[in-house]
Amino acid sequence: MKNTIVITLFVGMMTVFSANAQKGMDAFKVQVDGLGCPFCAYGLEKKFKEFKGIKDVKIDIETGDFSFNYPSEKMLTMEAVEAQVVKAGYTPMTSYIKRADGTIEESTPDQNETMVAGADLKAEEVIVGGNCEMCKARIEKAAKGVAGVSTVDWNKDTKILLVEFDPSKSDLRTIEKAISAVGHDTENTKADEETYNNLPACCLYERIN
Repeated sequence: MKNTIVITLFVGMMTVFSANAQKGMDAFKVQVDGLGCPFCAYGLEKKFKEFKGIKDVKIDIETGDFSFNYPSEKMLTMEAVEAQVVKAGYTPMTSYIKRADGTIEESTPDQNETMVAGADLKAEEVIVGGNCEMCKARIEKAAKGVAGVSTVDWNKDTKILLVEFDPSKSDLRTIEKAISAVGHDTENTKADEETYNNLPACCLYERIN
């Protein structure tokens, strides 16, 4: 009878402990642009293993949804999570955190604040080297980071980048330089050899220049 009571108390204590442990976890969800293959997902997960204590990692390659739980006492910030995604070679699109206390934090991509309302935009096309969806995310992010750029779209099959921008704030050559700075050759600019070699294996395209 005593043994039964001890076992019952032990099971009860473990149940309470497990529930408290779950309550002490923050839930993170990030939509990641550029996850084109299982290798990409593996690289992202490996980078996040640097966060000691990470649990329940799930990655959906098709949707780009990346989720995990992390101990709330470590107060992992959204900025740190998004920075880790970038370090892994991808682009965070939207981020969502449900803290252990029930509070919600959300972020969405910043729009290019340098655009002037009603500006006359110029459309240009240029060849940019790349292979996959991860390349697409990296190329488009670099182009969007240039002042005056409105929209960009890189086609991985044709290798053509269509970009619209305010010519009073930038030009095509400046945009090409920004793209080559992250490892992708264009018609008129060449990426640094070291930057190119540091791209993920699936992104090592045939050089243009």
